[in-house]
Amino acid sequence: MRNMWLAGPGRRRGSARHGTISVLALIGACLLSLAATQTTSAQPVADTPDTGFTIPFAGAPAYEHLAPTQMTSPDQLNQPLGQELADAIAAQVGLSRADALTEQQYHDLSTGGGVGGSREAAGVIVACVEILTNTVGRPLYSEVDGQSTPSVLASYGLYVNPGGLLQSPANADAPTRQVNTLIAPGGFVGNWLRDNDAVRSLIALYRSAYTVQAAYGFAAQQISGTAQLVTNTKAGVSSEVGMSMAPPLWIVNFALIYILNPALAAEMPAYWAPIPPPIADAIKASPNGQVPFSDYAAYFG
Repeated sequence: MRNMWLAGPGRRRGSARHGTISVLALIGACLLSLAATQTTSAQPVADTPDTGFTIPFAGAPAYEHLAPTQMTSPDQLNQPLGQELADAIAAQVGLSRADALTEQQYHDLSTGGGVGGSREAAGVIVACVEILTNTVGRPLYSEVDGQSTPSVLASYGLYVNPGGLLQSPANADAPTRQVNTLIAPGGFVGNWLRDNDAVRSLIALYRSAYTVQAAYGFAAQQISGTAQLVTNTKAGVSSEVGMSMAPPLWIVNFALIYILNPALAAEMPAYWAPIPPPIADAIKASPNGQVPFSDYAAYFG
């Protein structure tokens, strides 16, 4: 999901307390049951690249190469995919523009309209998309030390919540973690799609790499504790990044957002960046996986 849904760029509707959207946890039991029947046009790659991630954080080998790679130059930090690359990735995970919601369907879902629409659910969805597409030109604004402060941290797999706390998007307090009540079987999103002539989009999503990757992502989140960070080790160097940048979670989120609006998927981060060690250590040491952004903002330059 990406942001011009309910709120304008750089604004966030709702808060983590909505407790309703995590494009990361995703449909639990439904995902696992669908994994066995997953079909997609993408083909397995003969030589899986050494991304530095391990199972389950690497996801299905056939799709690992589609996820963002570690940045190699400062100018890549928090840069978005762009539409051309987003469309190419979509094709390889089994999706096309024809599978996405129509402009009217997208507008209705994201504004609480349509049959059975909900402004509260729409606000949560918008917040989720804003977090996952917090790239250059799309800052999030939070209250930090009494001032409205922008931040752009998508490549790190981190974000600053409305109250000024730095955390992983997979933190239990984040909208991007609390998705189950909206997209679980029988939940709001599935019902809305069925009631608003968008079953084709739902079917396309389940037939794509989304299904198998969601199973890996769900497993990864269950073993990552409160911090919800992922360790990457390549060429003997270990670093950490937020859960949303691990291949299966990134691809799951990409597929969801692309189905909603391909232009928003194009705003997702194209590269991941290691979290500065003092910040990763602090998040892991925190009992709730959150630390004050004001204490660590300087590490991001």
